Amino acid sequence: MPLPKPTRRMLLLPLLAATLLLGGCNAVLLSPSGDVAIQQRDLILISTGLMLLIIVPVIFFTLLFAWRYRASNPRDDYDPEWSHSTRIELMIWAAPLVIIIALGAITWVGTHKLDPYRPLDRLAAGHALPANLEPLEVDVVSMDWKWLFIYPELGVATVNELAAPVDRPLQFKLTSSTVMNAFFVPALAGMIYTMPGMETQLNAVINKAGTYQGMSANYSGAGFSDMNFKFYGMSTGDFAKWVAQLRGNGATLDRKAYLALDKPSRRDPVRRYGHVEDGLYGAILNRCVDPRHMCLDRMSAIDAHGGKAS
Repeated sequence: MPLPKPTRRMLLLPLLAATLLLGGCNAVLLSPSGDVAIQQRDLILISTGLMLLIIVPVIFFTLLFAWRYRASNPRDDYDPEWSHSTRIELMIWAAPLVIIIALGAITWVGTHKLDPYRPLDRLAAGHALPANLEPLEVDVVSMDWKWLFIYPELGVATVNELAAPVDRPLQFKLTSSTVMNAFFVPALAGMIYTMPGMETQLNAVINKAGTYQGMSANYSGAGFSDMNFKFYGMSTGDFAKWVAQLRGNGATLDRKAYLALDKPSRRDPVRRYGHVEDGLYGAILNRCVDPRHMCLDRMSAIDAHGGKAS
């Protein structure tokens, strides 16, 4: 019997709503452009597949048993005294145990292999890291509510814009100027926390040129949802041009400019600095950009000497 038109329209509404909602989704986690993120994706897929080896049969046999041994089915044996089956016991204990061991081994190997502090040993699958290829260091500072990127080797800096050459190792050193935050470029690698007065590290590589989304992945106050930035993967030549354009910018990021930048603000535009004061990142890390404040490393040294300045 065909359904009435009003009923068919009602059934189409959820499908239409789902289509509109899913239209804004991006499966970047399952289709990343960096080798580290690709390996992390593979771990997710392998782990999910192993778990489905238990979940799918359990659901299938639950439905099968409910149907086969229903009260209205007179053709199956009824054995109210049944209590044990060695075959079933072996199956329900051995299979999960093997899968747990496999998951544990994969997790242990993956955790050490993809340690964010561990320098890269390859650029991509089947492509070893050349011995003479040094990583590009990028110092990252999470602020209220923006991102500061300093390239110490190049002497330039940007706000809410990050760029890197394709197939070159990247070594991120990260800290925060205020509260705990998290740096996340899904196409590049996993999330890494930033904390004031502390430094975390992330080693990664981007393998495809393109424009990618970067974001804050840890709530940090009123402007958290605006802490987004663009990450540009570029060819070596395009990256050199980008750096040259930055150096042509007359803006200088010194301590005074940083203190002004550090004030809470939302939806900051991209800013570029052609020169960065030496030692600025170290001062940010040790929370002594303002010369009136003692640096944390200096305080630690004094504490180590029993409260006496050396």
